[in-house]
Amino acid sequence: MKRTAVVTAGTAGIGLETALGLAAAGYAVTVVGRNPDRGARAVERIDATNPAHPARFLAADLASLREVRALADRIASEHAVSGEPLTVLVNNVGAMFADRQDLGGVEASFVVNHLSPYLLTELLLPTLTAAAPSRVVNVTSAAVGTAKRVFDNVEPPGGYYGFHWYGRAKLANLAYTLDLAARLDGTGISVFAADPGGAATDMTDGTLTDPKIVTPALRLLWPLVRRKFERSTSGPASVAARPSIVAATDTALTGRTGIVIGARATPVDPFRPATDPRVARAVRRLSERHAPLAAV
Repeated sequence: MKRTAVVTAGTAGIGLETALGLAAAGYAVTVVGRNPDRGARAVERIDATNPAHPARFLAADLASLREVRALADRIASEHAVSGEPLTVLVNNVGAMFADRQDLGGVEASFVVNHLSPYLLTELLLPTLTAAAPSRVVNVTSAAVGTAKRVFDNVEPPGGYYGFHWYGRAKLANLAYTLDLAARLDGTGISVFAADPGGAATDMTDGTLTDPKIVTPALRLLWPLVRRKFERSTSGPASVAARPSIVAATDTALTGRTGIVIGARATPVDPFRPATDPRVARAVRRLSERHAPLAAV
């Protein structure tokens, strides 16, 4: 039976390279993104590699939880009708903001980097369960190490610094990923996190050049900080996609779950705070409050 994969934010950068890797591995790939023109170009590029199955594009703004719900409903309905399994879901979406923004009344970085992939995954669990063995891959980041680790509220105390808030949202999602893996153990759904390391993408080429994204203390060292950002995001997206591709396809991971695939595309120890049950419980409370599974 045809194996299928969905890659969010899959029309460019690391997401597109992930989609290309999955197509090369024999998957029928659906890329999700906001821009139909970029979606068409992504499908054209994937199909130019003569994959076993043609690619397709689904339009959705993953910064909108309403559109996330609509996307999940469409994917679930299509798989229910076709009977084809949803074998892999790669939550590649991510964004960083130099200035604080709201999306639906919730801080934008937390929405895009955690609530959006959380909601899509939870809504597609019945479809993934029906397709078991299946896999969920959530893209993480080394920025989790910069995060405030208090999750009483969506927004931590103190000023807004985009890089650190991005890291905090990614920490929330990593804690959720590891907690989900434990929750689904034995269901046939394997859950992995994949750290791409760094690559030159639309996000890194823009936001990471603005000193506003770091704390005032780090701004005093901005030339050094910026050079570190530049070095860490200078690699090609094709290399940065390897951890996600490995997490989605490597047969050595069959039957395993709750593993972080590091930037060298091999398993690594998870960031310790993400394994704290208290963090996982706090993140789940925030997730259920701000992205309830039943639309309100």
